[in-house]
Amino acid sequence: MIRVMIVDDDALVRLGLSDLLEGDPEITVVAQAADGVEAVEKAATGQVDIALMDVRMPRLDGIAAVAELRRLPRPPRIITLTTFDLDDYVYRALAAGADGFLLKDTDPAEILRAVHLVAAGSAMLHPAAARRLIDRYHATTTPQSAAAQSRIKRLTPRERDVLVLLARGDTNADIAERLAMRESTVKAHVSRILAALDVTNRVQAALLARDAGLGR
Repeated sequence: MIRVMIVDDDALVRLGLSDLLEGDPEITVVAQAADGVEAVEKAATGQVDIALMDVRMPRLDGIAAVAELRRLPRPPRIITLTTFDLDDYVYRALAAGADGFLLKDTDPAEILRAVHLVAAGSAMLHPAAARRLIDRYHATTTPQSAAAQSRIKRLTPRERDVLVLLARGDTNADIAERLAMRESTVKAHVSRILAALDVTNRVQAALLARDAGLGR
């Protein structure tokens, strides 16, 4: 069972998401929070697998809350919720450690799919939206570029191939099909990539890859 916490300052949004998620027999909503402070307090129990996190909230916004949640001994995976005209907020949330993002008008089936994907260790980045977002805020001329390229050199050629596809938003299954690998092999490559790049999740690896200019 995937245990989800819904974090949004709009009670109607929380209600709608709760009704949607509880309709999936493999998901249970274990907590709701109206702001980041409350979210961190409730997640500290270690009983939350996924946090669906709004970006703009009172007291502690979603970006700061992501960073606080990542510091917990047993942090949940985090999907940020936003409108796409807040590109800068979304980028900052991803850089802080979120595992993906969804638009608030995302199709309900895609929201459920996102929860399952992220719970399984993948990321939920709609490929076109992810490329637009990361390309906008990660140009190869940034000061981070040289450092990112240095870290990428730690990877084997095959790991670089996997990272390029990961940075496009491909799932493990997509990568396995494209590179003619077993999905279990892709998972092993991804684990080694995260360790070699010293990042916490796939999204941060994708950001680093874009910093380094991979796949451009």
